[in-house]
Amino acid sequence: MTPGVEARPLPLLTAAEMRAWDAAARSAGTPEPALMEAAGRGAAAVLHAVARPRRVVAVIGPGHNGGDAAVALRCLVAWGADGVAVPIGRGRDNLGWLAGWPVAIRPEEELEQALARADWALDGILGTGAQGPPRGSAAAAIETLVRWDGPVAAIDGPSGVDLTTGATPGPAVRAAITVTFGAPKRGLMLFPGRAYAGRVVVVDIGLPPLARAEAELVTGAWARATLPPVPPGAHKGTLGTVLVVAGSPGMAGAAAWAALGALRGGAGKVLVATPEPNRLPLQTLVPEAVVVDRMGPAWAAALAAADAVVIGPGLGTDEAAAATLERVLAAESPRVLDADALTLLAQGAPSRSLPGAKRTLLTPHPGEAGRLLGCSAADVAADPFAAATTLVERTGATVLLKGPPSLVAAPDAPTLLIAAGHSGIATGGMGDLLAGLAGALLAQGLDPQHAGALALWLAGRAAELAGRGRALLPRDVADALGTVFTEAKPDTTLDLPGVLLDLPAWSDRKSTRLNSSHMSISYAVFCLKKK
Repeated sequence: MTPGVEARPLPLLTAAEMRAWDAAARSAGTPEPALMEAAGRGAAAVLHAVARPRRVVAVIGPGHNGGDAAVALRCLVAWGADGVAVPIGRGRDNLGWLAGWPVAIRPEEELEQALARADWALDGILGTGAQGPPRGSAAAAIETLVRWDGPVAAIDGPSGVDLTTGATPGPAVRAAITVTFGAPKRGLMLFPGRAYAGRVVVVDIGLPPLARAEAELVTGAWARATLPPVPPGAHKGTLGTVLVVAGSPGMAGAAAWAALGALRGGAGKVLVATPEPNRLPLQTLVPEAVVVDRMGPAWAAALAAADAVVIGPGLGTDEAAAATLERVLAAESPRVLDADALTLLAQGAPSRSLPGAKRTLLTPHPGEAGRLLGCSAADVAADPFAAATTLVERTGATVLLKGPPSLVAAPDAPTLLIAAGHSGIATGGMGDLLAGLAGALLAQGLDPQHAGALALWLAGRAAELAGRGRALLPRDVADALGTVFTEAKPDTTLDLPGVLLDLPAWSDRKSTRLNSSHMSISYAVFCLKKK
């Protein structure tokens, strides 16, 4: 394991980027058989470690993906399993990778019968080169695997899932585990592909270093390395002052959650600028925060004193709120624009040439992003990478686009995807808490992209540790943040040499647990190069 390598975000590639990386490796002199052997052996090692299969059927397609599956089957047979190979179409061209090991060969018409005696299947039908809905014998084999009740290990990605977009334009394999090579693929992180991938493991197969990726996946190790340290002798004056500009009459809760997020994020001091009627509920809900009347003279001094500003939760969208937003945009502090502040931006209350864009973090959900872009929430959700990038180009700001999964795009930087958390976070007040948490990290010196990505990871990990499933509330996430900060190593790892991280399944379709829709940021990378 290379010291420190796990602290970097992992490249998150499109199918085309992965093919180009693979081609560059071969052009640089890495023999194609060596890559195939490393991939197949890595997939076999993962499956052997997690399942110890006894009877394995490999569905072998005609491309490199089928060759990888054949190598994996050969290795599993060498380690004691019974193996059956079912070549699909020209998949017979890949049977040479079995190298004479005792593997039964069955025609594709007998796939269903072969599966009847298997306890695992290997899906090597389609790889990164597949486009559009599966056709012909590939589609028939996928449909047979879908009907089968046993677990499937997908090689590189579930056949039928677009490994760039996550779309499933036709039948698609639902894998219990996906072993993918070199780097995670976007389609394994984006829905619906994420739901088809099961547990995702990444195997390093000896590809050369990747100079740059357009997107990266945030890991727990990266989060721990990025978290600002608390220096010896620190006091509240050295840990950052956050001003939360939030709440209209009757909307004290939104301001309270944002203030609590800033406090739990480690800010030394939190001020809340809000209308005077909110003072009593805020002092009751968050007594650690200092409440300032936004309509009085004291709030100008609070704005001047702030190391970071969070504006928008429950703010309202009237003329007074618009004027307040203009004042914040004219200030020099880094700021988080959330909720009603984003609605005001979409309405053009401040000019669209966003003042201080480089120190601004926008935190829209798909509906808010759609209003800012002049499109629908469905359009945003269909291609979140493009939506976030376009919003960055139009505003010059950093954009934290919420969703399953959430991502953070910034000018001249790879887009960061955060896979921590689960579907229980889809509840009122969670975005307010997140905005406050990001504000605390801004106040402690992080740039907007790192503050946004770290806030997402911390909140997502806290949601996992809170363990309340669909009953999760913002206060549960806030209360669990302390446990996140004290975790020594939050990544779940397989007990194999070189494992860095491990990403469990988003959900178990056979589970009866109410909170089975789970997504952890653990991730697995296997380094199979010789030491």
